[in-house]
Amino acid sequence: MWKPAERIKFFPARASVPSRQQALASRLFSPVQLGPLALRHRTWVPAMVPWRSNEDGEVTKDVIDWYARFARGQPGAIVIEATGIRDVPSGPLLRIGDDRYIDGLRRLTRAVQEASGGRTRLLIQIIDFLRIRRRPDPQVFFQRHLVLTAALLERAGLKDETDAQAREKLFALGPEGWRQLLDARDWEALQYGAREQVNDLHMPHIQELPRELPGLFARASVRAREAGFDGVELHYAHAYTMASFLSATNRRGDGYGGSREQRIRLPLEVYAAVRDAVGADYAVGCRFLADECITGGSTLEDATWYGMQFARAGMDFLSTSRGGKFDDAKQPGIGQAAYPYTGRSGYECMPQYLSDAQGPFGRNREATAHIRQAIRQAGLNTPVVCTGGIHNFEMAESMLAAGQCDVVGTARQSLADPDWALKTWLGQGDQVRLCEYTNYCEGLDQKHKQVTCQLWDRMEMDEPGLRLSHDGKRRLVAPAWRPPTDIIASAD
Repeated sequence: MWKPAERIKFFPARASVPSRQQALASRLFSPVQLGPLALRHRTWVPAMVPWRSNEDGEVTKDVIDWYARFARGQPGAIVIEATGIRDVPSGPLLRIGDDRYIDGLRRLTRAVQEASGGRTRLLIQIIDFLRIRRRPDPQVFFQRHLVLTAALLERAGLKDETDAQAREKLFALGPEGWRQLLDARDWEALQYGAREQVNDLHMPHIQELPRELPGLFARASVRAREAGFDGVELHYAHAYTMASFLSATNRRGDGYGGSREQRIRLPLEVYAAVRDAVGADYAVGCRFLADECITGGSTLEDATWYGMQFARAGMDFLSTSRGGKFDDAKQPGIGQAAYPYTGRSGYECMPQYLSDAQGPFGRNREATAHIRQAIRQAGLNTPVVCTGGIHNFEMAESMLAAGQCDVVGTARQSLADPDWALKTWLGQGDQVRLCEYTNYCEGLDQKHKQVTCQLWDRMEMDEPGLRLSHDGKRRLVAPAWRPPTDIIASAD
């Protein structure tokens, strides 16, 4: 992963711990309305991909156990991981691209409702992504994958050679020759693995995305409603299809790229199709980037404008993130795929405890505040969720008090301690296990291993019936928290 030149060590702080009465009187534990959806309080577990599904994208026991564990901490809302809207192989990621997934997803929503005592609302993040291939062995690339265009053969002086001869001679040129002769996209495919982009209008299925995606998102949203989810979060962030349409790097010439107005056209059409399909009484929002954090990418100014358009369109909530792009990802090893959290933009999304002077805590709060303020000045009241390095009550409460956001999202902190909201609400905040921001979890995600937290994944390994990771070394969910009986009895 990219690391800043400065190596300043930061430590999470527990800060002030509220009493039970102070927690009950706080903004953090006050209710909030997301369109038709009411949350008991403003704690939010954002979508995280834990690699608990199977190759068919189904809800497994491990998936249910994972989300039920978060639900026992009774956050205001949990957003289920990025879930694919197409019925195509995508590894152990959840899918919602066919009606056959509804029953499994319904088991998941029921498990969360039961585990939280009905106190936690459950949304699902739905996503589309374009194809990316692993970085090839150069010999395999030249033998099988490189398209021998007339222009390439002309540049190389090989237009009279057979296909096999041309490939053999191109491979024999070595890295210096390849760099001179291959065009930018072929060079990128050789160095990083081929990656489809929204600008690839020479590919018919990329041309058709504006016609295809609204229906795919709409049908997925209907399935989500049938499965019992309280709402959907449209994934318009990071390295995926919808974020690529919003990006300033989108240069499509078909009316869906270039200017801001054209770049936002498909995201608005997708939202309109979803709203049409699920109705006004179902929560629909989106996650988008406050800043792409890449050269030539969309900025906070773009994001502010996007946020106002999403609010005007009628979205029930907006959740911000930042960075996490393929554009500046680190070169993968041969046989591995590029990972969009290894460059500077990835660091902006998931900064760690060794940081620059800005530090890893609340890195997205000022940008989110700017977007929210513009929305409010436009006379709109759309709730805004802010995430990014938020790990204690005082920080969350101060953000709400300052009007920087309306809901506080805590991903890594919730992973470190799924009970942090419940503990704080009960006046037991001194028992919260604080995330140390080592990005141990991110390292597992990068390797597509089941995500856990180093603060608990080797605790209480003798627990009866404990389910372990594939390597048999780590527990898959955090140990149970058992609050004092008198505290629970006094809670509502």
